[in-house]
Amino acid sequence: MPKYLLKVNYVGEGIQGLLDEGGTRRKAAAEALVKSLGGSLETMYFAFGETDAYAIGELPNAQAAAALALTLGASGRVTCETVVLLTPEEVDTAARLTPHYRAPGQ
Repeated sequence: MPKYLLKVNYVGEGIQGLLDEGGTRRKAAAEALVKSLGGSLETMYFAFGETDAYAIGELPNAQAAAALALTLGASGRVTCETVVLLTPEEVDTAARLTPHYRAPGQ
């Protein structure tokens, strides 16, 4: 099952919600969301800096990942950047592909 890294930022009322509910309840909500899409949450960490929380989870496909991101964004309380993660073996497979490409101006 594909793995995704979610980079989440709390905005507006989402920040107050995090303060009111705490991190463990937000993790439980994230687990429920991912599970409702047929996936599983592997880990979740809160952080300092540009991103408030990082989560890694498995989702069945890109459509499920898009539904997750759309649902979070529609709440108006968080923003989410979704990154597709590849295993070393998947990178090996990609490196063996031979795409045909003409660079601009060539």
